[in-house]
Amino acid sequence: MTKTTDRVKEATNGAASRAGETIDANPLAILASGLAIGALAGALLPRSDKEKELLAPIGNELAARAKAATAAARDAGQNELSDRGLTKDAAKDQAKSLFQGIVKAATTAGSAAAKQATTKA
Repeated sequence: MTKTTDRVKEATNGAASRAGETIDANPLAILASGLAIGALAGALLPRSDKEKELLAPIGNELAARAKAATAAARDAGQNELSDRGLTKDAAKDQAKSLFQGIVKAATTAGSAAAKQATTKA
């Protein structure tokens, strides 16, 4: 039984030594793993009524702030585009003008091709 006990002690000491070396070599990876395990455990545990009571107002406040920040960013972006003349109407006008130019170029090219085909060499 002493040999078995000694082997178990040696294996345990070896595993502890390797774990210590791993932690020394990669402390950030160990920290990230610990945080991930903690987050997973927290997500799997059911919330108590007290947690819901205490955290619901904070969650509501964060959601309201995020919504307000998103609206402010959208409005600022739209104003900046509008100041530069980049509005929906301006984009429609540009697209219409581009399409008309393409049609005119195609018509001109077609007329030139037809004229050339009818001209005797």
